[in-house]
Amino acid sequence: MDRNTALGEFLRSRRARITPRQAGLSDDGGSRRVPGLRREEVAHLAGVSVDYYVRLERGRRLNVSETVLDALSRALRLDPVERTHLFQLAKPAAGRPRRTATRPQPVRPGLRDLLRILEHTPALVLGRRLDVLASNEMARALLTDFDALPHRERNLVRFMFCDETARSLYPHWDTHAQDIVASLRRDAGRHPHDPLLAELVGELSITDEDFRRWWADQNVYRHTHGSKHFHHPIVGPLTLNYESLTLPADPDQRLSVYTAEAGTSSEEALRLLAAWIQQPETSHGQHADH
Repeated sequence: MDRNTALGEFLRSRRARITPRQAGLSDDGGSRRVPGLRREEVAHLAGVSVDYYVRLERGRRLNVSETVLDALSRALRLDPVERTHLFQLAKPAAGRPRRTATRPQPVRPGLRDLLRILEHTPALVLGRRLDVLASNEMARALLTDFDALPHRERNLVRFMFCDETARSLYPHWDTHAQDIVASLRRDAGRHPHDPLLAELVGELSITDEDFRRWWADQNVYRHTHGSKHFHHPIVGPLTLNYESLTLPADPDQRLSVYTAEAGTSSEEALRLLAAWIQQPETSHGQHADH
């Protein structure tokens, strides 16, 4: 999780994805030996010396100004999430690096109360590393019973890559899994000295080829809102919209709520799921065969 190495890898990955034509440059008639832009081309577009940019990509410790970072963001056509990630990698907070605590992250009491109120729609609280800090009954019935798992395994990334039910639950598993990896990459930029995050990345990089490939892509993503398709073993197919709300007082915790459009089959499926979890003989942690 060394920031200098991470900065160089991120710059190289963003440089490789931009074609000369996209950057307004000549493509040399297809004679290029590297994908995307050359280092000297990025340096020219950003208005810095080639030597300076090469040292950045090689992970040399440099005092990078915000002006240069802005110029690199424009040259590499970074979106707002990528731009923020670049700044976090290049300009760490002042002072000694602070290691993230290894104890379970506590949930704000107000969020737990809110989860209880949201009893008819899936909702969960996510923390660092996409740990599932808390979830309501509907979320546990939709995904899995995180409360029944050891603290170490209450994590969306582990669920996505280590739980076989995730691959059948998400018809578009590849898309969702790549977004999850990109979201974890963003978290790594914010918390580079988190030992549990390093452990998670190391473990999955060894055991899962998909994770290893997508982690190397260096993509970053921030979940704010959107829709997801599910094929639930109890209630069948459903499409849910989600809103992910980050707490102003605690940016390391966010509330994710799933809803269905009124009058749709997905709304009816949620009602069926709510009725199913009220059955006294139902075990929410294990989905029955559909």
